Amino acid sequence: MSKVYNFGAGPGKLPEEVYDILREELTNFDNSGISLLETSHRSSSYMKLNLEIQDVVRRLLDIPPNYKILFLAGGGVGEFAAVPLNLISRTGTADYVVTGAWSAKAAKEAKKYGKVNMVLPPTDKYIDIPDQSTWNLDPNASYVHLCTNETIHGVEFDFIPDTKGVPLVADMSSNFMSKKVDVSKFGVIYGGAQKNIGTSGVALVIVREDLLNSALPITPSLLDWTQTCKAESILNTPPMFAIYIMGRVLQWIERKGGLDAMADLANKKASLLYDLIDASNGFYYAPVAKNVRSKMNIPFRIGNPGNETLEKEFLKGAEALGLIQLKGHRDVGGIRASTYNAVTIQEVQALASYMKDFYNKHAN
Repeated sequence: MSKVYNFGAGPGKLPEEVYDILREELTNFDNSGISLLETSHRSSSYMKLNLEIQDVVRRLLDIPPNYKILFLAGGGVGEFAAVPLNLISRTGTADYVVTGAWSAKAAKEAKKYGKVNMVLPPTDKYIDIPDQSTWNLDPNASYVHLCTNETIHGVEFDFIPDTKGVPLVADMSSNFMSKKVDVSKFGVIYGGAQKNIGTSGVALVIVREDLLNSALPITPSLLDWTQTCKAESILNTPPMFAIYIMGRVLQWIERKGGLDAMADLANKKASLLYDLIDASNGFYYAPVAKNVRSKMNIPFRIGNPGNETLEKEFLKGAEALGLIQLKGHRDVGGIRASTYNAVTIQEVQALASYMKDFYNKHAN
């Protein structure tokens, strides 16, 4: 089979080194003679792994000691409900900064459990993040929620908002562990692993201790952060294999130089594509404002508003070369390249080369 270059938005590409480890350990986890897939979640082997992964998360992000690290089933969407269930009780209201499809879905879910204040005016075009001076923040909010990187629309925050002491909650599903962040500026950070740090089935949650013990009485045990914390994320049988894969990916990130190295690679990979798009005299069109362009998910069109015939031809030609999962999300169309940590510079160069060839063939 010829080489495949996977630019899928999620589940995203895993590092080749991690696949090698998975193959080696699949049927003999921790020298136990059996697979993790059939290992008890109460075994010493799994409990050791659980703590090892918490430790690598804490090291990579330099997490202060007053934050807890949790592994929960349900992915990022499960946390759309868990966030209000655990936090909204303080005042009954929450602020949501909607800059794309995923933060919009989070806000919709939160409305089931309390009052939601939409910080930004409604729009159906997510191409920018308005200056914070224009935001309608409620000082009485229990928390302020945002999505740091919108996978579908390709909008990424280039700053951490000042919420005047109201806890800031961030969905970091698709740019988790792609760069350093100051965890102390957030009350909660969460995300599904399948975008950038593993596979589907588990959400990583980092929560400040003072925000525990406030869950609404209706909160299911499996979404209750306090109960999960007390049980060291083994309240029931957790998604063990997804947690294990996440751990092996995080250990790979650490071996490769940590988050500074990931950020440097992300900048280089994104620049390869954005520079080519910007130099194409409008043949390729990136709709997102330059200062908030995502370094993880790069959506673009062929022309503006987009030549669907040429885009179909582009995608067909790309797939023939092994450049797969480049079709844009059904809500926005076009083309999207996701350049997560595991996507190599060489793979992005292969895509850029194809884009240049396609331009030369069709631009005139």
